[in-house]
Amino acid sequence: MLELAILGFLAEGALPGHELRRRVSHLTGYTRPVSDGSLYPAINRLAKAGLLERRADPQSGGARYVLSLTEAGRTEMLDRLRKPADHEITDHTRFHTVLSFLSLLPDAAERHAVLRRRLLFLEEPASFFYDGDRPVRAEEVADPYRRGMMLTARATSRAERAWIREELGEAPPENP
Repeated sequence: MLELAILGFLAEGALPGHELRRRVSHLTGYTRPVSDGSLYPAINRLAKAGLLERRADPQSGGARYVLSLTEAGRTEMLDRLRKPADHEITDHTRFHTVLSFLSLLPDAAERHAVLRRRLLFLEEPASFFYDGDRPVRAEEVADPYRRGMMLTARATSRAERAWIREELGEAPPENP
């Protein structure tokens, strides 16, 4: 997801490395901080693959550089948005990275296909806790902290499903 975030932010315009780091860090949040040890190797991989280019920043001197997306980088970014991996659909934080740049896909049908995949995932019965193969519902949990976690997740999922249906122009189901 780091590479998609880099490509996505550079699709919006050229950036110096330190500004790119700040934007990626704000997107991923405090739970997944971006270190120089992960960001700069990712930038180097993308540059070596011809997906971005680096040039010296004339305003900052030779020590700093500006990154920009190549045509190959734009193509790669759009491909990653069109066909996110399953774990990019099912992981909340990874999906937010996809969602952050989904509007860069020019075709509404392609954007909707990604949202439909997420909606299908959100509509599958799931829980953090199971009794054998059966998902345990929040109402069945005695531990108030686990129940709170489950109720919060349920509310978030309901809100996300409602938003996706609205974005797709679909009516909500009769019995949510």
